[in-house]
Amino acid sequence: MRQVRPKKNLGQHFLTDLSIARRIADTVDAYPDIPVLEVGPGMGVMTQYLVEKPRELRVVEIDRESVAYLNENFPRLQGQIIGADFLRMDLSEVFEGREFVLTGNYPYDISSQIFFKMLDNRHLIPCCTGMIQREVALRIASEPCTKAYGILSVMIQTWYDVEYLFTVDETVFNPPPKVKSAVIRMTRNSRTELGCDESLFKRVVKSAFGQRRKMLRVSLKQLFSNSQPPSADFFASDIMTRRPEQLTISEFISLTNMVENELRICEKQ
Repeated sequence: MRQVRPKKNLGQHFLTDLSIARRIADTVDAYPDIPVLEVGPGMGVMTQYLVEKPRELRVVEIDRESVAYLNENFPRLQGQIIGADFLRMDLSEVFEGREFVLTGNYPYDISSQIFFKMLDNRHLIPCCTGMIQREVALRIASEPCTKAYGILSVMIQTWYDVEYLFTVDETVFNPPPKVKSAVIRMTRNSRTELGCDESLFKRVVKSAFGQRRKMLRVSLKQLFSNSQPPSADFFASDIMTRRPEQLTISEFISLTNMVENELRICEKQ
């Protein structure tokens, strides 16, 4: 079968360097005893190394042409190739509710959505590895008080330890992307409980970074209604004079509890 044509609407950039493909495939060895799900295998440049590992492997691919190519060229994956949109899948059904490692050469334009889905299914995914746009990788791995620290940094590092493994040059893809890529690994940390309301935590983080140049006393006002504004003392606390990139994850948790308490007071008024 002829090679698959990269499709711009799917954000396909096929990796051509086999040594890099093997290095990425080997990142899943951090968890060697559980199955692997590869997202967007394309023509199987990583799959050829994953399939050699002594573990269960399934791949999910939305591109029908790639699915046909994989079925023809990877007979060992018979019945393990899922032709579907990863973002719409019920991940509890992939390995019958068992944990698995998530990996792939992720499309740039949906990598953040993939990782938010990972967070929603963190009880199933103790480890996630793969290649993404370098800028996004730097944001995910960044620490407080840095320019790249933002929503992705906080949301992912709340539940995962992040390793920036290596940078990949744009010249090893077909077609070459306009930016560099990077390979990262995210491993579940020891946190089992957030210590605050999780949905409110997400709202607080997103509201804070929605106006990242503003002090928190400005950016968090949108969490309250005009008819039930918070007390003056609430916005007078020291933390409200800081900007979101200055807060650690623990401080965001504390801030969320402060907001929740104030919301309850407002409701009683």
